Amino acid sequence: MHTPFLRVEKIGGTSMSRFPEIIDNIILRDPDDIYGRIYIVSAYSGITNELLEHKKTGKPGIYQLFKEQQNYPRKLLDLRDNLFKLNEALTPVGLDLDEANDFIGDHIDLTINILRSMDNVLSSGYVSHKALLLAAREMLASLGEMHSAFNSANILKNQGYNSTFIDLSGWEDSRQLTIDERIKDSFNSIDPFSTICFATGYTKGKEGIMREFDRGYSEVTFSKVAVLLGAKEAIIHKEYHLCSGDPLVIGEDKIHPVCNTNFDVADQLADVGMEAIHPKASKPLEINNIPIRIKNAFDPNHSGTLITKDFIAPRSKVEIVTGSDKVVSMEIHDTRMVGEVGFDLRIMQVLAKHQVSYISKATNANTIAMLIADRDCSQALLDDLSDKFESVTSRPVAIVCAIGSNIGQPGILARAAQSLAADDINILAVSQTPRQTNMQFIVERVQFAQAQRALHQALCM
Repeated sequence: MHTPFLRVEKIGGTSMSRFPEIIDNIILRDPDDIYGRIYIVSAYSGITNELLEHKKTGKPGIYQLFKEQQNYPRKLLDLRDNLFKLNEALTPVGLDLDEANDFIGDHIDLTINILRSMDNVLSSGYVSHKALLLAAREMLASLGEMHSAFNSANILKNQGYNSTFIDLSGWEDSRQLTIDERIKDSFNSIDPFSTICFATGYTKGKEGIMREFDRGYSEVTFSKVAVLLGAKEAIIHKEYHLCSGDPLVIGEDKIHPVCNTNFDVADQLADVGMEAIHPKASKPLEINNIPIRIKNAFDPNHSGTLITKDFIAPRSKVEIVTGSDKVVSMEIHDTRMVGEVGFDLRIMQVLAKHQVSYISKATNANTIAMLIADRDCSQALLDDLSDKFESVTSRPVAIVCAIGSNIGQPGILARAAQSLAADDINILAVSQTPRQTNMQFIVERVQFAQAQRALHQALCM
């Protein structure tokens, strides 16, 4: 028998859409180890995109229709019909179709009624649009997770197991609880060692979970549940391994899973958009010394990647090559800069005003170049900087990073630079701190994939 200890496990949307495999690979894989596990589930793949907007392309969803006072009820009814079809596909593994359809159908009907009331209030012009729109966004987001969590508990119950649907969305509860209070209250009377728990990835709280985290809310719920309930391990199930490189760029036969790393590396990955976990979700786990395990839901025999606080690779090596081609190099050149104390503070104040965080920064006597995300490079930001400094220019580029818990070794920077030069890739800028966990190379955007392959071949093979 296993020594019982609590694990909190997050299952992403793409994995949830293959739920019969999730049952076999994760939930019931070990008959002696079914309980003592709390599953935080995302909506089925694509559902939150339909409710809000597409996460990658920005294509508007039902929320935008509501915001613009267009025909959102029709789209919600279309979504309901799609969810009914999704429910029907799950009946072979035990979903009670009538119960599942009644549950989500009732909630969508109620959503339409609430949004219509909000619509009338917005039209009156007497209230803050921002507060009501955020409330509508949160309510819409919660539908997807309620649907998948209810279905999951229903399926396992009908397969003969004790299971519990834990609704953190607060739909039936008008109390003004914080996020932490709602989580504690919801789990207060539940023994996770005697029932399989499926909790919504969305948590309702008076502070508004999406106000700060927006689409990262399910990972925040996952993190808070793990911390508040004292989990021994926090597990994230994805549809792929955390690997040494992108298989679509490097090639599946050339990459390998990363077996161990630390929270510093996870932060470096998140900084360039390759999130193993949202950095604001990982920080509480790191502080409370709760390790994170990233697992491939469809390769259950592999132990996955264990992220711990103190891990340092015993042998110096690059663990991951990654990056982003959705970045802009913004260069401020000013001859008054040389020797002037606090000159870059004035630049930071402008960035703070526009709520922009930079990814990388390089300086010399009279130039400061910063790398920012495409979405943050607005004309208003550039105009504001141009009003204050002699010359401000921007250009689309790519950043390629060689990351590891212990990459400090003589000649590694030279080897990396040589691999790029040998492939006719010009390095526009380079950055590395003495901590030596992340070598960053700025290259032409069109050479993004090429640069990743060159660095991976030189440093990870």
